[in-house]
Amino acid sequence: MTTQGTSQSQAQAHYIMSEIFAVAGQNSISDIQIRSGNWVYCHTKRGLEIIKRLGELPADVVMNVVEYLYGRQEAESVGASAKLQNTRDVQQRLFDDKVADFSTEGFPLPDGSISGRMRVQAHLSTSGPGLTCRILSDDIADLNTLGLAPDTTRAVCEFMKRRQGFGLVTGQTGSGKSTTLAAILDWLRMNHPRHIVTVEDPIEYRYSRFLPQPDGEGNQIPSPGFMTQQEVGKHVSSYKQGLKDALRKAPHVILIGEIRDRETMEIAIEAAQTGHVVISTLHTNGAVKTLSRILEFFPQAQHKSLLGRMSEILMFILSQGLIPTENGRVLNYEFLQNNSSAVRSGISSYDGAAKSLEDAIRHSGNIEWDANLRNLLNMGKISHTAFQMNRMNEEEGEELLFIRGKAS
Repeated sequence: MTTQGTSQSQAQAHYIMSEIFAVAGQNSISDIQIRSGNWVYCHTKRGLEIIKRLGELPADVVMNVVEYLYGRQEAESVGASAKLQNTRDVQQRLFDDKVADFSTEGFPLPDGSISGRMRVQAHLSTSGPGLTCRILSDDIADLNTLGLAPDTTRAVCEFMKRRQGFGLVTGQTGSGKSTTLAAILDWLRMNHPRHIVTVEDPIEYRYSRFLPQPDGEGNQIPSPGFMTQQEVGKHVSSYKQGLKDALRKAPHVILIGEIRDRETMEIAIEAAQTGHVVISTLHTNGAVKTLSRILEFFPQAQHKSLLGRMSEILMFILSQGLIPTENGRVLNYEFLQNNSSAVRSGISSYDGAAKSLEDAIRHSGNIEWDANLRNLLNMGKISHTAFQMNRMNEEEGEELLFIRGKAS
């Protein structure tokens, strides 16, 4: 492609992104969906909106947008030759892997401000190239505002101050895992002298080097802890390579954005056993299913020894989900903290069918998913329909009717 052709395609892509934010930006875009041969759709606070005035975008135009956004990974000072190489990179990634995940800088908005950074997935489908852009935010929520019970928040904070251990925040895509992890790490770096290394795909939040409030003379105060953030594909080649490299950086705490394979899980467990706090995510619902998922990474012959290790190093499993309501999304969660012999025994003896771990979740200090969901219902925060759609155990339905009758 000639320099003039590249410039024209970039201008076209810039115009498309500008139109999207001009039309739907005031409704708080969370995701942008662009598909070949289709209109652009945006997820906003009003629901799914169509950017009709852009029309149906041809495949070559969609590819221009992919290349334009991919080029925005780099600093504005990057030369033209490097940006052209970026275009070849994303084309090759789509050809080889059929998908390309990356993050971009914020986009200039019509009012002169800058949007949040974007997490982008470019992919192929029956109609041609497409992409989904998730709008990210550097505004990290306060840990006390997420919707967790105060006792749960205090327990998580106490675990994070330990010298070693393994913590998991789990849930489906869109359940707020990244928001929770960011709030935990931001609290830690502001309150304790810890070196925190993150390996993410992509980096979703950027952490300040300072405390929120300046001193009496207006000078910014360095936070007691500091962050080293690395992105897969940009700073490290893979999660497992990033995790191996992280161990050489003298970290106290390591965040792995997601554990996707056995080798990464093995390294994470070893790191937790050798003097680090390791936290990560899995796409599972509930503490019991999370433990089952961990076992699936390993052959049956290793399960007994693995469970023994997990009973020693596991600090907590926080499994969460966001329930849509008319007034916004409400957090529901299950919390298993490994702070008693009953929980340790339940973990070490878990075989996929034993009820000891489920029984342990009902002990004081732990929070069961359906029990917390019932509390949300009885407080009027969610509807009966939402309860029925989000509960884990089918037998909860009959008990619910009795509880609701007493409450009324």
